Amino acid sequence: MPLYPRSAGRHASISAIMQLTLNKTYENHRPVMLDLLSRFETEGVVLYNARNQIRQMKTAEGRLWVVKRFKQPKGLQRLVYSFFRMPKSERAYRNALRLKEAGIPTPEAVGYAIEKKGLIKESYLITRPANLSRDFYEFRYHDAAGYEDIIESFAQLVATMHRKGIYHLDLSPGNILFDKQNGQIRFAIIDVNRMRFGKPVGIEDGCHNFCRLWGRIDFIETLGKAYAAAQGWEEQDVTRKIVHEWKKYWHIKCDQDIEKIFDRNLKR
Repeated sequence: MPLYPRSAGRHASISAIMQLTLNKTYENHRPVMLDLLSRFETEGVVLYNARNQIRQMKTAEGRLWVVKRFKQPKGLQRLVYSFFRMPKSERAYRNALRLKEAGIPTPEAVGYAIEKKGLIKESYLITRPANLSRDFYEFRYHDAAGYEDIIESFAQLVATMHRKGIYHLDLSPGNILFDKQNGQIRFAIIDVNRMRFGKPVGIEDGCHNFCRLWGRIDFIETLGKAYAAAQGWEEQDVTRKIVHEWKKYWHIKCDQDIEKIFDRNLKR
């Protein structure tokens, strides 16, 4: 007996208007994935709910999946994404496959779906869960002390991405998942629909890539030193550039002293 009640009518209507593309590894899961999408609105555990919505859902056999529904485009954007520009779900799916090919950790891409009624209506990405319990938001008020291994491992990961010409355009705290498991540090880079692939990333762009991260200044400085070492670049220059880009971003975004944003004594 299924864990969730099925709606034959809803499933049939979804099948008729949903364009579902699956990773060949999961092609035999097509009916299951269509059923999953038909239940998105009412079932599963909401992991994120703002501009987009992300739910962790379970199929009848007890297997977990993560489904992201992208914000529905409006007005002219709806026309653009229907005929002229790749929908965000498709771009995220394709980028995840490229990351996997490059050996960069990201949740396994299962497929993407586009619901159309003439123009695009809804857009979904389906992945396997990352099975990591932490993200970089936890470092907002932390000093670097005690976290050096995590910082250094992350800097090495980003340096590897940059050498391979991979640039995450939204490398923000919530998009960096990690955990320590059996003494090993594991990462997963998520929200990958905004990526740039091309030539190896130079020092200016590389240093700018860290500007959205949260943390106290010694956290950022430790990151800068580790990134410089991983890239074989001059430590003082790289660290200075990363701190400069980080301060500039947060001063503009929050219009206040950066020390106040990340001061644990001034929590709001």
